[in-house]
Amino acid sequence: MKKILIALSLSLVVLFYSCGGNSAESKNETTSEQTTAPADNGNPSYDPERGAGKFTNVEVKPELDKVMAGAGMIVYDVKCASCHKLTDEKLVGPGWQGVTTRHKPEWIMNFITNPDEMLSKDPKAMAQLELCLVRMPNQNLTDDDARNVYEYMRKNDGIK
Repeated sequence: MKKILIALSLSLVVLFYSCGGNSAESKNETTSEQTTAPADNGNPSYDPERGAGKFTNVEVKPELDKVMAGAGMIVYDVKCASCHKLTDEKLVGPGWQGVTTRHKPEWIMNFITNPDEMLSKDPKAMAQLELCLVRMPNQNLTDDDARNVYEYMRKNDGIK
């Protein structure tokens, strides 16, 4: 009985950690640039191609960065796998298969680091919310975490 109680306690800790939590660590912003160019809707922080957020130019090499993809897999396992499958099948949120062919890297990284603003401003994000019926929680990913997750998504989509 004691072992079951310990296992249940550990499971709850992992669940609470994976569903977010405030991180005091500073965010590394080396992979992004800020912009205030006006978009179609008059909101300077929104662009339909990149969404709402700070990522405006994400440099992606044609070949996969295996180190980043490995780090992204760890983030996925801890913070994403409870809601997203790597196939096209919906779990709580949409499946990840093909996501990097449907969206630009800036849009994906802005969404995973800034889901609240994206869900309130971006029509594609709003459409996903209507299908899934559950808002994606802010996982408080660092910029590096977001870039690593994007690279893992590319690996999942067959980039070598």
